[in-house]
Amino acid sequence: MFQPKYPDSPTPPPVHTPAPTDPAPVRRGLPPLSVNQKTVAAVLVGGVVLTALLAAVAVTAVSVAIAAVVLRSLLREHNRR
Repeated sequence: MFQPKYPDSPTPPPVHTPAPTDPAPVRRGLPPLSVNQKTVAAVLVGGVVLTALLAAVAVTAVSVAIAAVVLRSLLREHNRR
């Protein structure tokens, strides 16, 4: 009563044959780079200069924003009188 009933003639699963793929392309390595002390120094100096410029721009933006708030406050006080 509780036993499973199987079909009389089961159908076999479909056979899948994979299609042939192209061989993987040959990867060429990068040419060897010679890194000397002058190159490292130039990269470090460039990084320091760019960081200093970014900091100067940020400080300028903050100071301009503060000046704008102060001027707006002064003009609002002047217009109320």
